[in-house]
Amino acid sequence: MADDKDVLRDVWFGRIPACFTLSPEETTEREAEPYYLLLPRVSYLTLVTDKVKKHFLRVMKAEDVEEMWFEYEGTPLKWHYPIGVLFDLHASNTALPWNVSVHFKNFPEHDLLHCPSNSVIEAHFMSCIKEADALKHKSQVINDMQKKDHKQLWMGLQNDKFDQFWAMNRKLMEYPINEGGFRYIPFRIYQTMSDRPFIQKLFRPVSPEGHALTLGDLLKELFPAAICVEDEPKRFQVMIHGIEPLLETPIQWLSEHLSHPDNFLHISIIPAPSD
Repeated sequence: MADDKDVLRDVWFGRIPACFTLSPEETTEREAEPYYLLLPRVSYLTLVTDKVKKHFLRVMKAEDVEEMWFEYEGTPLKWHYPIGVLFDLHASNTALPWNVSVHFKNFPEHDLLHCPSNSVIEAHFMSCIKEADALKHKSQVINDMQKKDHKQLWMGLQNDKFDQFWAMNRKLMEYPINEGGFRYIPFRIYQTMSDRPFIQKLFRPVSPEGHALTLGDLLKELFPAAICVEDEPKRFQVMIHGIEPLLETPIQWLSEHLSHPDNFLHISIIPAPSD
């Protein structure tokens, strides 16, 4: 793996300033002040919002409290998507802080998965890592790891420990030099304009002729409308971790450096803001 540790650090320590306010639909004993938090892009909402929950429970009666969930401008936020993906998809062209509404009742069963405990987040996270390694290495790397190694990956994310996580995760990013990359690239393409949760297909990082394939090659195959034709106005933004990478960036490099801790490259495609 190329030694671009600064990129890995920048990705890991990316933060989104957020302002949590209690939904007006909730019943409180006194007025609830907003709660401000810097959210780690690579984590999950339900993993980093214990303080938010404690803050709002102070003004609520126990009988009015069910499972906490979040919403932005009428859209329930899926906790099992990384925070950065949620922000890029729904709020990337709005002013900061990100205004998120907090609810404690009327859980939207059709839109969200329940998250009763951190063990549910851990199970989802490890399932994504295993799926990613099946694509990259036919599951050989993750299966060679011990249970404590899997736990180290999870604890690194849960406790926001970059070095602890990457000491183990670097093994998942290795590949034989002569192959030029992973077997397939684990990626998901999200769009707000679609009913499909995301697009995911088998995509190799190297062409049959041995050329390194790029982000542009991936989009040509799966979302050609995102590629701007000369002299035409830009219709879409292609976002990874809040930035728009150059389309000529090799997809293998992006997979090694801009994947989330779950080992997937999460790509958000949103309508370009009108000038």
